[in-house]
Amino acid sequence: IDQEVMNRVPPKDRNVSMVFQNYALFPHMTVYENMAFGLNLRGYSKKEIEARVSEAAVALSLNSPGLMNRRPSQISGGECQRVALGRAIVRKPRVFLFDEPLSNLDAKLRVQMRAEILLLHKRLQTTMIYVTHDQVEAMTIGDRLCVMDKGIVQQVGKPLELYKNPSNKFVAEFIGSPSMNFFDVKVVEKENSFWLDQGHFQLKLSPRYKLGCPLKDGQSLILGVRPEDIHDRLFQPGAITEGNSLLAIVNMLEPIGSETFLHVEAGGSQFIARVDSGNPVEMNQHIELAVNMDKIHLFTEDGKERLSLEI
Repeated sequence: IDQEVMNRVPPKDRNVSMVFQNYALFPHMTVYENMAFGLNLRGYSKKEIEARVSEAAVALSLNSPGLMNRRPSQISGGECQRVALGRAIVRKPRVFLFDEPLSNLDAKLRVQMRAEILLLHKRLQTTMIYVTHDQVEAMTIGDRLCVMDKGIVQQVGKPLELYKNPSNKFVAEFIGSPSMNFFDVKVVEKENSFWLDQGHFQLKLSPRYKLGCPLKDGQSLILGVRPEDIHDRLFQPGAITEGNSLLAIVNMLEPIGSETFLHVEAGGSQFIARVDSGNPVEMNQHIELAVNMDKIHLFTEDGKERLSLEI
């Protein structure tokens, strides 16, 4: 931290603040006492403690009348998390560690607190390491993401970089909501072009893949397509091309307001397509879907590597 190796520095001397998943507030202390606790331990003057706590309370909207004198059991979950943030802020640490701090909050409050943490980071300009299983949180809060699986780093980069160019199937599946769709396919070479054969349908690769990638006839791959890149062919934006459509049956509709997620099946593969909410499709209906072949992803058969297909 700040060019200093922390391995042999005792935790109390590292100047790192932690925000826990379960708030970890002292139930017998007031909001003010909880926020001031760490400063009291370090021997700060009463005047300095009052100034720092007051500054943090204003920043986190905890300065309403009477709130600072209440105990954790007398305030809401969102307010408890603000107090936990305030306790970390008053230390003015070099690094903040967040351990899934919003997982105990309801959906509406999580969105609100995400925005507050972003504003807090902008105001403080202090490094924050934020652990989460919620990829929406990761995408919206993070300047850089580190996706890990079983303790091993899979990919590090900016959120949109990971979304558009995942290094493997695990990252592709984790980033994005709903998750990316996957199909087991074989490469078929015919008429001087490459096709992807799923068994029930075939999709034709763009000519640029022929020039720029190491594909072989009969090769087994995993095809990845995001839900927003699968459209009802009747309403498909852009030109309709050869070999970009498939027939499927609608198993379930999931309306979310401005759009609808279609849970569909084709050739034994279950996947999701994202369509406009005005689309009149119904359950158990057969539908022709068009795939945006410029937005697909191809992974090795074991899913450990994404094929680079750019020329």
